[in-house]
Amino acid sequence: MKKKLFALLMALVMVLSLAACGGDKGGDTQQPADSGSSTGTQQPADSGSSDADAGGDHLNLGYDLNTDTNYYGPYYDEWSDMTDEELYEMAKGEDTTITVYATSSKMLKAEEPFEEMYPGLDLVVADLDSDEVLSKAQIENETNNITADVLQTKDVNGEVFHEYYANGVIEPFYPRDICSHISEENLKYSYPLYSSQAFWYYNTEAFPDGQPITSWWQIIEKNDDGSQKYALYTKEIGQETAYLSLFASFIINADEMAQSYKDIYGEDLEYTYDASSFAFEVPENNAGVEYLWRFTQAEMTFIGDGDELVLAVHNSTKDRPALALASAGKIENQEESGYNIAWCINLTPYTALLNTESMMVVSGCNSPAGARLFIRYITGGADCQSGGLKPFTKMGNWPLRDDFVDEKNPAKLSELGARANDLVSIYNIYPDVQDMWMYWLNQ
Repeated sequence: MKKKLFALLMALVMVLSLAACGGDKGGDTQQPADSGSSTGTQQPADSGSSDADAGGDHLNLGYDLNTDTNYYGPYYDEWSDMTDEELYEMAKGEDTTITVYATSSKMLKAEEPFEEMYPGLDLVVADLDSDEVLSKAQIENETNNITADVLQTKDVNGEVFHEYYANGVIEPFYPRDICSHISEENLKYSYPLYSSQAFWYYNTEAFPDGQPITSWWQIIEKNDDGSQKYALYTKEIGQETAYLSLFASFIINADEMAQSYKDIYGEDLEYTYDASSFAFEVPENNAGVEYLWRFTQAEMTFIGDGDELVLAVHNSTKDRPALALASAGKIENQEESGYNIAWCINLTPYTALLNTESMMVVSGCNSPAGARLFIRYITGGADCQSGGLKPFTKMGNWPLRDDFVDEKNPAKLSELGARANDLVSIYNIYPDVQDMWMYWLNQ
């Protein structure tokens, strides 16, 4: 695919700027260049990323910041080896009110037990929407009127990593002892609280022998008469960042998509999409783009409520089978409401992307030690016994510590076929994938 001069220049500038802030992976990893944080932890340099930059070279899959791996976590600094006791003593000497902006109301349940464990500290949790968490932190950073100490949010398309972390609104904290229990691939972009994912659900009564599909390609299969094999139910994917990021990942991993097709049908994929209608370059013979095109042309019913999505599967039959894409936690309807539903797992080339809720320190916050003490607490503490993870322990959530005993989920995360998100590659093509989705969906 032809690469534009502008994209090459931007890639070169970003790689050079990121290389300048990288640390030595052989020992402690240094922090990126200082952005003026008062916490003592240096901030990432501005990589120059913006929405305009991301769309500057549409679908240029060669533009990849992974050429400088030192830009990514885990980062270990002077905070990383501090114990709970050391952080507690420091926290009592700073602003003792620790303010958390959270996207989950379950975070409110941490206030009382945290304050009981650490007398003298006051935990204040603000339950906000994801956009509010980020916008408030951004405004506070720009006006130097910082209230928040900790953010809890998730990043599914690279926006948080590129536009908040890289620009110094938030900074990383990686407690070394806890990180030793988390796979490094899940520490690349942030420090995780837990992960979730979406599954395709099927009707267990209609398919008593198990899931009817093993590949994403089979979801959009047609019968011999040309009719669609499955009734498809989902949220409007173009309005769901996590789902659209998943489709973007198929374009990035086009070779895997093509191989999955060949493994299922025994022949090479035929490319039928027409990219000539777009003002940007779309790669030729890309299996992920082909899948996006075919999926948009399938008959789908959009339902905004996850419980109603899985209800549609429960109400389907063998003669009129249905599949629904919904969050993993909706499996609770199996026991609570008696629905005949189950997850489709281990789909090829992969089932889903992990949607990871992360904990981040606000740059220049008033309680830097208290913020880190709370992050250690909420992610289980040194021995995974702090109790902080308890409010988030439910079916469909998977804490990523290898020493966490998961009694809620029917399967381990490693058994389901999901993979960690590549936030850099997805960020680079996300706007264009959204454009393709909306255009093709309306044809």
